[in-house]
Amino acid sequence: MSEGELHHRTGETGETDGTSGTGGTAAPAVRQAVLDATVEALVDHGMEKLTVAEVAARAGVQETSVYRRWGTRENLVTDTLLTYSQEQEDVPVPDTGSVREDLVAFASSVAAYLSTPLGRALLDAAVRTADDPGLTRARAAFWDGRLDRAQVIVERAVARGELPETAGARLALEALLALLYARTLLVRAPLDVADLPRRAADLVLDGLRAAERDDGR
Repeated sequence: MSEGELHHRTGETGETDGTSGTGGTAAPAVRQAVLDATVEALVDHGMEKLTVAEVAARAGVQETSVYRRWGTRENLVTDTLLTYSQEQEDVPVPDTGSVREDLVAFASSVAAYLSTPLGRALLDAAVRTADDPGLTRARAAFWDGRLDRAQVIVERAVARGELPETAGARLALEALLALLYARTLLVRAPLDVADLPRRAADLVLDGLRAAERDDGR
């Protein structure tokens, strides 16, 4: 199921508790209540224990209404991830005039989000349902868009002469964020938002400049 199909399916169908017809004002309110309830459940005890019955009870709707709109628990989580991750897409790409400070600022915004209960819960849900095709596409679309927008950080640095023309923007950003995700998902340790983004940025820049030296041999 594509992102567009998912939002069409979960849009204003009018099939809500106490609502009939199409485009009723209650439809988006009920959808938001269900998504909010899904997030609350994910934050409380994670994806493994999340059930549609619990979400429906938290949202104050019938369980059948949730299944009618989303079809499966995985579709519900996918829609929740897409909706709540949208706020991250709105974070402006930093432009400080220094590639190091830009990378630090970019990593800091991601680290700050991952340090919240919401950020950790959504990331954990995305990983645990990785085999679901709809969620896989949703996650890929989100990260492709975010990383594509942020590539300008490296491109500007190349134009300023801070980095070599061979610097791979996408790889650099993936490496920058890899440390944050490893600490969150694998080590399960708190993120030091004040220090870890700077260390990650320095590691990436050292790697890019070392590659330049190797290429020049």
